Amino acid sequence: MRTTIDSAGRVVIPQQLRHAAALEAGQEIEIIERDGRIEIEPISAPMELVERDGFLAAEVTGTDAATLTSDEVRDILERTRR
Repeated sequence: MRTTIDSAGRVVIPQQLRHAAALEAGQEIEIIERDGRIEIEPISAPMELVERDGFLAAEVTGTDAATLTSDEVRDILERTRR
């Protein structure tokens, strides 16, 4: 896919790529230059492992993260597997 850089240096990431990478408006990203290429990575929320009912679970810390529904978790897993 092609896009352009505007006079302010902004780049529009096409909608199809934003959806595929699960990027959302306002989300923080890391931009890295490596070997003449520019890489964009989403910044993960800080997490810690906690024990619940004998199982380890990752819990988001230091933020007001919304609780995901079962359908949202399944959707995220499916996108990750692709």
